[in-house]
Order: sequence, then C-alpha cells, then structure tokens
Amino acid sequence: MNSKYTHSFLCISLLAILLLLTPDVSAEEKPMFGKWGVETDKMSKTVKPGDDFYMYVNESWIESTEIPTGFPKMGSFVFVHLMTEDQINTIIKDILSGKTENLTGAEQIKGLYESYMDEAQIEKLGLTPIQPEIDAIMKAKTREDILRRMARPNYMPVVGIVVDLDAKNPKEYVLEVVQAGTGLPESTYYTSDQEPFPQIRSAYTDYIEGVLTRAGIDKPRERDESVVALETELAKVHWSPQQMRDPVKRYHAMTPEELKTYAPGINWEVYIEEFGVSQDQEKIIVLGDTAVKESAAIFAKTPMDVLRSYTVYHFINNQASLLPKAYADAKFEFFSTRLNGIKEQRERNLQALGLVNELQGEMIGRLYVERYFPPASKAEMERYIPFIKEAFREHIKNSKWMDEATKKEAYAKLDGFAANIGYPDQWKDYSDIVIKSDDLIGNSRRMQEWELKDEASKVGEPRREWEWDYNPQQINAYYAPKRNQIVFLAAILQPPFFDPNADPAVNFAAIGAVIGHEMGHGFDDQGSQNDATGVLRNWWTPESRKEFDKRANTLVEQYNAYEPIEGAKVNGQLTLGENIGDLTGLSVAYSAYQKFVQDEYDGKAPVIDGLTGDQRFFLAWAQLWRQKMMDDYLRQILLSDPHSPGQYRVNGIVRNMGPWYEAFSVTEENELYLKPEDRVTIW
Repeated sequence: MNSKYTHSFLCISLLAILLLLTPDVSAEEKPMFGKWGVETDKMSKTVKPGDDFYMYVNESWIESTEIPTGFPKMGSFVFVHLMTEDQINTIIKDILSGKTENLTGAEQIKGLYESYMDEAQIEKLGLTPIQPEIDAIMKAKTREDILRRMARPNYMPVVGIVVDLDAKNPKEYVLEVVQAGTGLPESTYYTSDQEPFPQIRSAYTDYIEGVLTRAGIDKPRERDESVVALETELAKVHWSPQQMRDPVKRYHAMTPEELKTYAPGINWEVYIEEFGVSQDQEKIIVLGDTAVKESAAIFAKTPMDVLRSYTVYHFINNQASLLPKAYADAKFEFFSTRLNGIKEQRERNLQALGLVNELQGEMIGRLYVERYFPPASKAEMERYIPFIKEAFREHIKNSKWMDEATKKEAYAKLDGFAANIGYPDQWKDYSDIVIKSDDLIGNSRRMQEWELKDEASKVGEPRREWEWDYNPQQINAYYAPKRNQIVFLAAILQPPFFDPNADPAVNFAAIGAVIGHEMGHGFDDQGSQNDATGVLRNWWTPESRKEFDKRANTLVEQYNAYEPIEGAKVNGQLTLGENIGDLTGLSVAYSAYQKFVQDEYDGKAPVIDGLTGDQRFFLAWAQLWRQKMMDDYLRQILLSDPHSPGQYRVNGIVRNMGPWYEAFSVTEENELYLKPEDRVTIW
C-alpha cells in the first residue's frame, strides 16, 4: 500500500474490517480455538498473570502437549505447518493418483516424489550416482580444482558466494561474498569448553569418520580430525550472528581487483567464473570483511589433503538424506537427535513431501494457492493492512523522542511500504528441468543447478519486482529492507494467526500484531538504517538516533537477563530486531483495537466469559507464542536465532505495556512488574 490511501479510505476499510472480524453468532462456523479464539481451559489456576503471564495463559497446554515426531518443538508455527502439510499432501496424492490433469509442474512433482519413495532403487544404486565426483575430489591436485567444486551445489565453500540486491543501490543485483564453511550451528560449538559442546564436537568427529568410512575413503580417523580442525579455524575468525546484523558495518564494496588484493588467499577469478558470473563486475560486496579475508588465508595455508577430506565429507553429507539408509540414518542421528533432541524420524512419505517442498517449493506453492487460498482471503488482508498502518502513523506522530525532521523521513518510509499478500503475481518457469522417477540424486542436482544458474543470471540486472524470498505455503511473514516491503505468505493466514470466526480482540492481537511486527522491522535497529526507497542511508538526526539507541539498549538489557536454561541466556543484542518487532507490533495492534472498540462499541468492548476486551487481546498474544522445545534445540537457537523463545516474546513484551498492567491489575508485588520509567516504548 502507498500514500494514496487517505484517512477517509481507512474509515471505509474499517467498516469492511468490522464486518469481517465481528463473529456472526448465528453462523455455524466456530473459532478453531476455544469459544471465541483462546483456549481458556488451558490457563493456569495457580499462576498469577503478573508473575508469569506466559504460564498463566498456557500452563495446561505446555503440560499436556507432545512435540510431534520429527520436530524439535511444538507451537503455532508447527501447528499451522502441519495443517498446511496435510493440504499439500492431498495435492500430491491427487497428482499421484492421476486425478489432476494439466497442472503446471505436476509431472515433475510426481517424478521427484516417486524417486525419493523408491527406497529399493536408492539402496541398489548406493554411492554410484555421486562416485565419479567423489573420485574427482580425491584426485584434485590444486586449490583451483577445489574452488571450482565449492562454487557448485552440494559443496561446502570456505567462503560463500550469493546474489542479492545491493544495499546502496537496491534496484540492481550484485555479487556478494560472505563467511561460510562450518558444519555445526554456531562458532560456540567449536570454541566452548563448557558442556555440552566438547561432547558435541566429539560426536561430530565420530560422525565424519563414519561418513568417510562408509564411502571407502582411506584414513578416516585422521581425516575427520583434520576437518574439525579446519572448521574450528574458520569458526574463530567468523563474525558473530549479532555482528552480522549490523548492515552498515558488514557492508564493504570492492572492485574485483581490490578483492584480490584484500583477500589473496582465494583465486577469485576461478571461483567467480565457476559460479557463473563474468569477471567484469563494477563491484562485489564483502559481507563481514575480516572474516572473508582471514578465511581466504586459512584456505591458502591448509594442506591439499585436508581440503580434499573437507570437501569430500561435506559433499557426501550434504546429500546423505538422499543416499542409502545407512547414510541417511547416521545424518539424522547426529544433526537431528544429537544437536536438536529429535528422537524419531518422520514417516517416509512425509519426508518425501518435505523434499518436494524444499526443491520444488514454488511449483507446490502455485498449486497450493490455486486450491487453498481464494482471492477473498487476499482481499481480507488488503483491507486490514492500511488500518494497522494508520495506527503506526499515529504512534510516530505522538512520539515525544523524535524530532520533526526524523518524523518526516519516518512518514515517508511508512507511506513507501509495499505490501504483498499471499503469493507472487508471476511464477518461475521450471518446465525445462528433467525429473526422472528413478534418479533422485540427478533430480536434486538438476533442480539446484537450475536455481544457481538463475541466481547468477541476475547479477547486474534490474530488480525482479515480482520475485519473493519465500514460497506461499511457508508459514511466514517478513520485511525486506532493500525493497521496503512487507510480505504475508498465504499459509500464515490461518488460525491461530488469523481466524475470521474469532473475537476481534484475538485477531488484532494475532494477525494485527504480525502486521505491526513486520512494519516494525522497517524501524528496528537494522531496518531503520534503510530509507523509504530501500537504500542503506542514515536518515536520522543525531539527536533522534541517540534517543532510539537509548531505548533499544534498555530492551537489550532486559532480554540479556532472561535465562531459559541454566547457564544459557537470551542474547539481547542478537534478538533486538525481533524484540522491537514484537513490542512495536503489539503496541500498534493494541491502538488499532482501541480504535475498533471506539467505532464499533462506543468505546466499551463486550465482556465475554468474564473477560474484558483488553484482557482477551493480551490472552490471544500469549496463546500465539506458546511453544514447547527440546532443550538441545533451545540451546542452539539461543546462540544463533534472532527470535527470543516464546515465553519472552510474551512476558518480555507485555511488561513494557501499561494497558497490560491495567487489564490484569499488575502491581509492584508481581514478578513481572517494571516501574513506569523502566518500561520501553520505541514506536
């Protein structure tokens, strides 16, 4: 949406929204959760809302919920994922049974699915489909031989090459190089001597040895130790996840000649040429420059036999799930069970569905929206977004810490938001990719090679306005700072994120807060550094930026104190952007809900089940973020995931909002209480 949507338009939109969001008590349709959208029977009878609001709302759910087979957690995203998976499974079953005709991509989907399900063929072939490449790796004579392979799909590069929009000129694609090369989730796994990290490193070494032994590679124990040693060196020079969040510090533009001088340990001409991009680039963006420079130096000094060991291990491991059972099971045992606590694999047909979704996601997405996302669903969101945007505008207007010059830029950015809903208007054409029902490895390779070629072709080209970062059946919404664009994928527009049969308070706290959250990313510690056109540019006055940073730092300090596992705390700097998104989203959604109540109920929302409208609003927020996780998985996300765990997406946000205190009579005697002067308000 853009600035042509005036206040009068918003009033008309609000009327449509009221009709949409107000439940029809005479209708047969009921909310998916509870009588009005929240499962009040899952609430605690002993926990006080002001002591632990998350547990107050979700205690019974947490105690009774089982984590589904093959997952490290359960929560709203997994719940909707499983619903969507059932829908996709129906599509694939229809394709396999021949019930559908002339569906775009149907034969390719059928071929990939069947090739994964043909376990007998997979076992019969063994390593035959990849053996020529294994042999070639082990015969590699030069570093250039290794580099050429690292530029291809299924290989692990010591420095990665990606294509993205140029942050300083986001109308055009540019080549970027970035740190890479490690098989464990984050550098701490290599460097920490605290439990459980030494045990994980030992298990990782054993796993590598097993891969090499099964593949018939000589000296597997010697090789596995050298691989882990190389990855440890790379991990030590990597920028941390929180450092990589700074879009200004991580951006370093160079000419190809400057890159050769800056990081001479890699033959960039060979590497970039093999990737599929010409050498006549005006500039290359080095993301996290010192990590790239030092990784290149590590590559240059590493003995060739170690590079061969590293390359062959990762080449096999990256395809292990497509290889015979011994390879696939061993990979699951380490990466899923040991790292994430997942005890049991999903059924083979669900694994096949996951592979199809991964490699042919846009093909599946196109069929998904045709069947399960009618135009009316898109129209609902198109009516809703301007209303939340107007509430955001009021928050900017009423801000006491921003000066008028910065507010003017903020208004321009808000007006410049493009909102994409459901699915793209244009789809990629995969029709020339050959998919065979008896060639799983070949199918995977051809799909990935097509995508790589397509990515490389974009360098230097104008921005594809129609292209999205995710597929419509993924449970996600996102903000793209270089496009100044908010996107809501089709599949997330399902309960508990959006339920047209639920109480309006529930939808405002769910999808309304999600909309506000994504808008908030345009004004968080990262997104706030891009202007209304997506350009990485400082549009702040020094005074306003100082006030923003002061509030953001207070939020960082709050989250740094949270410790979900003994000895493992939330990283307030890593999670800052998402925490600002949550705080902004819920604050803006609350204001929008108050406007709704004023217009629809003359300022007083009805009481339902003894609960006020404000109470129902905050209960819905707490229900949305309920989750149950394996401890091993939780430890991993604390190190690498920019999202805070669910209990802090609830407790950490509501304790900063005055209306929550009023709704639940929270006082200084309660554990979550913050003095008014300690509460954070940013947007």
